[in-house]
Amino acid sequence: MTRILLVDDQALVRAGFETILTSEPGFEVVGQAKDGAEGVRLAAELEPDVVCMDVQMPVMDGLEATRRIVAGSAHPAVLMLTTFDREDFLFDALSAGASGFLLKTAEPEQLIDAVHALARGDALLSPEVTRRVIERFAAAPGADGAGRDAQAGHPGPGGAGASRADASARHDDALAQLTERERETLLLLARGRSNAEIARELFVGEATVKTHVSNVLLKLGIRDRIHAVIWAYEHGVVAPAR
Repeated sequence: MTRILLVDDQALVRAGFETILTSEPGFEVVGQAKDGAEGVRLAAELEPDVVCMDVQMPVMDGLEATRRIVAGSAHPAVLMLTTFDREDFLFDALSAGASGFLLKTAEPEQLIDAVHALARGDALLSPEVTRRVIERFAAAPGADGAGRDAQAGHPGPGGAGASRADASARHDDALAQLTERERETLLLLARGRSNAEIARELFVGEATVKTHVSNVLLKLGIRDRIHAVIWAYEHGVVAPAR
């Protein structure tokens, strides 16, 4: 049974989502919250598998609520739902730790598919959105592995040069944990390949690819595939196309 928490300030929206989701066998809506603060509390209390999170809410917005939920001990997957097709919401949601992003104008079947995907541990972004993510993070000043802490005004005790050196060392240590196959898998993930495409390129089965992907996420401390793409570009594993 996939346990779902709904967080939205509009009661009618929550009721509609509940009707759609409970029509799917194996789905159970275990709680509803009217704002982000209540969502954080219920996520810790109910330990759902998936949280369907609105972005704009009173008391605490969905972005801050997502950050707190992801940082908690339960680690549910968060699906951001909004009526606004705004790029800043998308990137802020991903940076907050969300694993999926869906417009409220989507069809009911798309909501069901999205929850299934997140419950399996996958990320949910369309190919078009994935390209926007890659372009945004690849173009960022930190995409060459220089380290985001220095850019954010936190150069560390040794200054910006030491911060870059520390970031580079952490990056090298993280990559050293990966086997050659896992590095190849990370590279192909960063290029937007699906499991089936990776399997064909590496001449292995899809089950083997799933194992490689799981190992990459575990060793790098990454939540899901889309954050693996972000990590690869931020740390210079792949370079943006010129």
